[in-house]
Amino acid sequence: MNIILLGPPGAGKGTQARILVEERRMKQLSTGDMLRAARNSGTEMGRKVAAIMDAGKLVTDDIVIGLIEEELEKGSEGGFIFDGFPRTLAQAAALDRLLEKRGQSLDAVIEMSVDDDALVQRITARSTCARCGEVYNDISRPVPADGKCGECGGSEFTRRADDNEESLRTRLMEYYKKTSPLIGYYFCKDKLRPVVAMGEIDEVAAEIRAVLEG
Repeated sequence: MNIILLGPPGAGKGTQARILVEERRMKQLSTGDMLRAARNSGTEMGRKVAAIMDAGKLVTDDIVIGLIEEELEKGSEGGFIFDGFPRTLAQAAALDRLLEKRGQSLDAVIEMSVDDDALVQRITARSTCARCGEVYNDISRPVPADGKCGECGGSEFTRRADDNEESLRTRLMEYYKKTSPLIGYYFCKDKLRPVVAMGEIDEVAAEIRAVLEG
């Protein structure tokens, strides 16, 4: 099964992807993670990525698609989760071509819908374990009372510098401007599956599970 998790910053895509990885043995393909891994890999593709990033330029769609193709070739027992890609119609078309070339397709595009005001409140209260990346929230999921991450035992937590209301609303506007056309694109392909993503983590996971099993 191959799916896309589509949603604005802070919708919980990474958290839900980790649940799917654990439950279904899927492989999460996060654009940011792939670029960082490629940069440190020492491969020809990695050197190309490093040169572009060191020059302060944006990595091209062709390179990102190349990295995704490398991961697809490695295979995955439960299929793939595309997290953070595609972001534009051009990227969506490129992904379609890649999957078609490999005799594969997308099974579903999970649109994680949110309330913007509630999302701002959620994100500005967010902190992350510096060791393992587990996400906590002052309101809905605070750091354990002993000050240690429940996943890895780490005791250092960080907040993103841009996790403030002004920056987040700017990021949301950018997301809706560039990515909202994908909603229509995948709706027309009968791949879009809306999920309300403002509930508790387990509630959202249950909704996604129902979509994939339906």
